[in-house]
Amino acid sequence: MSKAPVRSSPRKRGPRKAAHRVGASHLDSRFRGNERQEAALDAAALYRLMAWLSPAYPIGAFSYSSGIEWAVEAGDIKDAESLRRWLAVMLGDGSGFCDAVFFVHAHRAIVANDDAALRAAAELAAAFLPSKERLLETTTQGRAFLDATRAAWPCTAIARLEAAWRGAVALPVAVGIVCAGHGIAYEAALPAFLHALTANWISAGVRLVPLGQTDGQRVLAALEPVVAATAARATKTPLDEVGAVALRADLASMRHETQYTRLFRS
Repeated sequence: MSKAPVRSSPRKRGPRKAAHRVGASHLDSRFRGNERQEAALDAAALYRLMAWLSPAYPIGAFSYSSGIEWAVEAGDIKDAESLRRWLAVMLGDGSGFCDAVFFVHAHRAIVANDDAALRAAAELAAAFLPSKERLLETTTQGRAFLDATRAAWPCTAIARLEAAWRGAVALPVAVGIVCAGHGIAYEAALPAFLHALTANWISAGVRLVPLGQTDGQRVLAALEPVVAATAARATKTPLDEVGAVALRADLASMRHETQYTRLFRS
């Protein structure tokens, strides 16, 4: 970040207004250049986040519902309001919160160059799933995310993850280490990740209930404070204190495994 201009001590007395105009012009020119550079960095980070978290990024997110399909079948979700309530729990107390914690710890491990912490976050994230389908959902997307990013947006963080952890990689860990590898702070990246996760859940709900697209956007808008609160809480949660209490959502992901007719893989 550019430093604010520092006023030098006046050694000579003279026409202060003229001197001020000359000095300000010189410093303002340098300051404006720094502002342009900082804005360019911000734009690059935003561009990458939009690319990685776009529905068009080739990780197959559209084919998963995180158990929402069963919740609709069972009648737990039947309209926009019940979808909002269900997702608020998933975000604040369920898999959304857990994913946010894993994201933060994976990101911090890359920044701190701590392979032991990176391995711990990756290992727990891969083990911390309530059902076979949720494991498939997050690790398949995690692998696809790493493969696509290595091809289009390479960074050394991917190689560091693969050296530290040889097992399956959960999606939040994959996205977290890539954001760290590209110098994008988790304070900005985590809410974007949670937004993408929420938007994908809503997309599944819109198709399954079904709901109108405007209803889907109303739900997304209503969940904005939940996303913000989840991100804030996740940044303060130690890895050994992560946990979820969204029991009905976990049961939904298990029930989906034997659901007779299915549109989604989870």
